[in-house]
Parts: sequence; C-alpha cells; structure tokens
Amino acid sequence: MSRTILVTGGAGYIGSHTCKSLHARGIEPVCYDNLVYGHREFVQWGPFEEGDITDIDRLCEVFEKYQPDALMHFAAYAYVGESVTDPMRYYHNNVHGSMTLLNAMRQCGIKQIIFSSTCATYGAPKTIPIPDDHMQEPVNPYGRSKLVIEHMLRDYATAYGIHACSLRYFNAAGSDPDGELGEWHEPETHLIPNVLLAAAGKRASITVFGNDYDTQDGTCVRDYIHVTDLAEAHVLALDALAAGPGLKTYNLGNERGYSVKDIIDAAREICGGDIPVEIGPRRAGDPPVLIADAGKAKSELSWQPKYDSLDAIIRTAWNWFKK
Repeated sequence: MSRTILVTGGAGYIGSHTCKSLHARGIEPVCYDNLVYGHREFVQWGPFEEGDITDIDRLCEVFEKYQPDALMHFAAYAYVGESVTDPMRYYHNNVHGSMTLLNAMRQCGIKQIIFSSTCATYGAPKTIPIPDDHMQEPVNPYGRSKLVIEHMLRDYATAYGIHACSLRYFNAAGSDPDGELGEWHEPETHLIPNVLLAAAGKRASITVFGNDYDTQDGTCVRDYIHVTDLAEAHVLALDALAAGPGLKTYNLGNERGYSVKDIIDAAREICGGDIPVEIGPRRAGDPPVLIADAGKAKSELSWQPKYDSLDAIIRTAWNWFKK
C-alpha cells in the first residue's frame, strides 16, 4: 500500500463504501469509528480503530500509529428531525468533534482533509440546479452544523495551512454493486430503504409527506446519487488536495431529479409487488425541489457518475436488501 488514509466514520454507510474504493486503488484505509451508528462488519478493507472524534488523546494515538497522509471525515450525526429536537447533541458531536479532529491534525502535523458535507447547507434554494457558489442558508441544526465546519476548514486553511476539500452530497442512495455493503441505518429515515422495507412487507406502508407541491406530480423532487459514485469522488478529491492550502468545495449529484412518486413506482417495478402508500402532511423545511449542478466536480475532479440511472440505484439497494 503506497498511501494511508484515516477514515472517520469508516464503518458507516458512505464511509465503508469509500474504504472499499480506496483499497481498490492501492490505498490503505484506516477506519476510525465509535460504532454508535457504524457497523463493525462493514470494516473489511483495512485496520479498525475504535474511538470518538471528541477524544483528542485517542485521535493522536491513532495518528502516531499509522502516520496517515490525509483524513476523510465522515463521522457525524445526520438525522435532520433529531437535530431540531436535540441541537446540543449535533453541535457537540459534529462541530466540537470536528474542531477536536482539526486540532489533533495540527498537533500531529497532518495537513490534508476531505470533509463529508451536504446540500442541507444551502437551505431553500433560490435557483435550480444549485451551483457550488449558491448562498448557504441552512434551515435546521444539522445543516448549520455542517456549514460551521466548512467555515472552520476555511479559517484553519488560512491560519494553519490546512489543505481541505468539502464535498456537498445530495441524496446518497443505492448499495455496493458487488453486494458486500449496503444502506443500514437504525432508525431508518431515508426514502429508498423505507420503500424497500414496505415492498418486502417489513413495514405496513410508506408515508408520502405532502402531495401538493409545485412539482410534476405534487411530491418532492430530489437528486439521488449512488453511494459508489460518492466514494469514487472522495478518491479523486485526494489529488485536489495537492494543490495547496485552502478550501475547495464541490457538489456531488446526478444533476437530475426524481419525485417521491417516481421512487415508489420504480421500486414497484423492480421488486414486483405492491407498496402501500399513505399521504401525510408536509414536513417543515422540505423544499419542493433539490437538484445539483455538479459541473465543477466533473471538470476539476474528472468525476463522472457510473450508476446514474434510477433503476441502477434502486436495483443495487434491493439486491443487497434481499441478502
């Protein structure tokens, strides 16, 4: 292995897929995870170190042991609704934890970091598709915590010479095409796995939150990006860090939107069964449409999604779910 990358949250959904992509490129991923939401069985492509991002002594111990060339930072709490009811938990883990991580990097002389950010930093967009330089006005504590971290990265880059890259995901979806990894959250709040649970009879129905939006069929439209394509973007972003200190930002999405109804209809076709649907009220803060402008990532990182069809996204998720 020619390089070593420390991956915080590497036992989670996107982190574990990225560890697999790093290993495929001959890069050793060291997974650092507290296993609050991660899964030990997802750590298959490199060493595992249990620890919390708020523990600077443990971080420095792991940094000294492996001497990583760079960090990929996925570790975060990411339930939007919970962030509204318990914001302290999100600011402590996401913001304080990330600051502790950056301070450990400074203490141990590590200069490069790729950060897992989110389109939630944009809030309710003024333009569609959303460009990377769109105004950032998050509407919930989760999005605000991620935006604070982006500000920290920019300030640390200016003051301390950190090389940073922030990747703003749209809706991560799908599963490893080889079937070795999948989407597994407890509790599960994401649309596609919940639709598949309903298709498999593991839940009574799927609730559609609002069918009176100003969209083609009245349901919310989102940009779904396959988790393997997200992982690939992280590997490509390593080269962008070599350019020098500063913060680079990129949107990651397929640049096309699918409605909630589109997802349910496609799942019915793929799963071959009925999916009972209930219509619920709108959720506060849900924009009607979120679609990425990912042109900058494509041009500067030479990134091109491979699993960009709705069929590929849902089919890989279903194949893993059936296992």
